[in-house]
Amino acid sequence: MGIREESLKKHYEWNGKIEVVPRIHVNSREDLSLAYTPGVAEPCLEIQKDLSKSYELTRRNNLVAVITDGTAVLGLGDIGPEAGMPVMEGKCLLFKEFADVDAFPLCIKSKDVDEIVRTIYLLSGSFGGINLEDIAAPRCFEIEKRLIELCDIPVFHDDQHGTAIVVAAAMLNALKIVGKSIGDIRVAMSGAGAAGISIAKHLIRMGVDPKKIIMCDIDGILCSKHPHLNPATAEMARLTNGEDRSGRIADALKGADVFVGVSAPNTVTKEMISTMNHDAIVFSMANPTPEIMPDLALEGGARIVGTGRSDYPNQINNLLAFPGIFRGALDCRASRINEEMKVATSFALASLIPDSELSETNIIPSALNKDVARVVADAVIRAAHETGVSRI
Repeated sequence: MGIREESLKKHYEWNGKIEVVPRIHVNSREDLSLAYTPGVAEPCLEIQKDLSKSYELTRRNNLVAVITDGTAVLGLGDIGPEAGMPVMEGKCLLFKEFADVDAFPLCIKSKDVDEIVRTIYLLSGSFGGINLEDIAAPRCFEIEKRLIELCDIPVFHDDQHGTAIVVAAAMLNALKIVGKSIGDIRVAMSGAGAAGISIAKHLIRMGVDPKKIIMCDIDGILCSKHPHLNPATAEMARLTNGEDRSGRIADALKGADVFVGVSAPNTVTKEMISTMNHDAIVFSMANPTPEIMPDLALEGGARIVGTGRSDYPNQINNLLAFPGIFRGALDCRASRINEEMKVATSFALASLIPDSELSETNIIPSALNKDVARVVADAVIRAAHETGVSRI
């Protein structure tokens, strides 16, 4: 039985991957009076006087909403909110398993930006953070931007920022191995959706020269001649590609030091990889089938290869980022997750592999390493304090 068939069988058996369990038990009249009426009126009145008390008197201090509209679920596309529920449950499971964060899945039956933003905002007082998930670009950019402006709790679109943070961490360590400076490298990218745009912006914050990044979407290189730019890709066309190159991904790869793929399977060949600079770094992360399989990338001359898969070395997995980021944000009661916190997370992840242990097949911690979340959380808390977004 293949992994997909086995997973379907298990999901029928599990009948859901999460459940709500009580933190206290009601075994007497006194228990009932303390946990519920009449005693519960007192914490209600305390919160009425000071809304911040909701973090001390309820589980809000440890509760994250994992929210989707079902329009970009895994590589399956727009399959609807109900069909996205298994992924949201899985995300909630990982929050609990890796960072002891309580998370609740919410699947919204709307594709209207105003309606989605309004719905999430109206629910935000029940949570300590909002994790947006599997929302199609370019709507996801507007939804996140508006929610950050409206809400006084962290809002984080993991498909964008989680991927970017882990890519940057892997790149930091890969560059150490090949002896190249982050400010000098040329980066070719396949994919200009939510993940691709966020990766490019985060790499720029990490020190990559924006003019040395060349991004491609399905119609080719983002440039002044590109026929179908939306507002998000038009911004990236202006920001990147200093030579205003045009063409396809094969043209973008010529002379590049790094390839980052968040697009479609089997779109890059080993012949294309052979046109990259020496000691090329290839992160082909389309799932489940990458843009180029690792063995072919190595045959083409790549020195270091990472994918999103667990059956190859150097798995670039969002699981390394989001549990610890929210753990840290909740612990310091951050009002938002800012760019400094994201950069701090990339450096923290990279630091978990000592220089003495770095190798071509060991540039990023294992996704199953449960010590990662605490290291990330500590880095997030420090950055939150330094930038003034922590509230405790």
